[in-house]
Amino acid sequence: MNKILQLTILLLLFVTGCKAQSDKTDLLRNKIEQILSDKNAVVGVSIIGNNGRDTLSINGDKRFPMQSVFKFHIALAVLSEIDKGKLSLHQKVEISKDDLLPKDFWSPLRDENPNGGTFTIERLIQYSVSHSDNTACDILIRLIGTPKTVEGYIKKSGINDIQITFNEEEMQKRWENMFQNWTTPKAASQTLKLFYENKNNLLSKSSYDFFWKTNIETTTALGRIRGQLPKEIIVAHKSGSSGTNKETGIMDAVNNIGIAFLPDGKYFYISVFVTKSHENSKTNDRIIADIAKATYDFYTKTDK
Repeated sequence: MNKILQLTILLLLFVTGCKAQSDKTDLLRNKIEQILSDKNAVVGVSIIGNNGRDTLSINGDKRFPMQSVFKFHIALAVLSEIDKGKLSLHQKVEISKDDLLPKDFWSPLRDENPNGGTFTIERLIQYSVSHSDNTACDILIRLIGTPKTVEGYIKKSGINDIQITFNEEEMQKRWENMFQNWTTPKAASQTLKLFYENKNNLLSKSSYDFFWKTNIETTTALGRIRGQLPKEIIVAHKSGSSGTNKETGIMDAVNNIGIAFLPDGKYFYISVFVTKSHENSKTNDRIIADIAKATYDFYTKTDK
């Protein structure tokens, strides 16, 4: 009887603890739902605390177009090939003028090198991730195969809810194409967690350090996750944007996924995807910024 009583007490303590944790995250959920209440957009959110237990999602299993968020996954796939010895960070790649994407594609690499040039893979990853460069992105994909090569690598690593069908050039040919490159908010946060924890040594130490440094150095979409957080907070993140459909006036992808590192050394994973939005660009960015700030406030005030 003593053992049964002990097990009963332990079970009650566990259930009570789980309920208290759920009640706590419900405060954050309510805040986020308040932020979204007057927005004419479909928003997906996934948040994971660094203890792995505090999880929250809204439309977490819904498929959202990634747009440039997939450059995060492409870099991981390329670094995996480097770790296998098939490529090298310092390997040089010739890019001709014909390889450069046209002016209507975002490409700092092209703007800085209008006649092409020679670039290391390290530099191409920096262009693609930190500056969301479309030319560098498509060159990196070609180095390892096709968009499906990237999808296959991510799925083999343990993330199933993802599809990568097109590179940047193909994706931007037709508005509908972006919906063939999708993931879910939950899968995005799990990808962040999987590769940051790196428990299965998916990346070597050198690739791991380089990859996360490159995400911390991101210069795009600083008004989203990064937008309302204190300046001293470090954020490793990747964004994606579709622009506005000229025919419908709708924005179908305003995204940001990342890790925010708190003053006490803890951190949280956050993925926010906005689609079918009738709001303007500023409001869409603000949705993500407000959610990130609410999450930061939640963890800094309650995670003691």
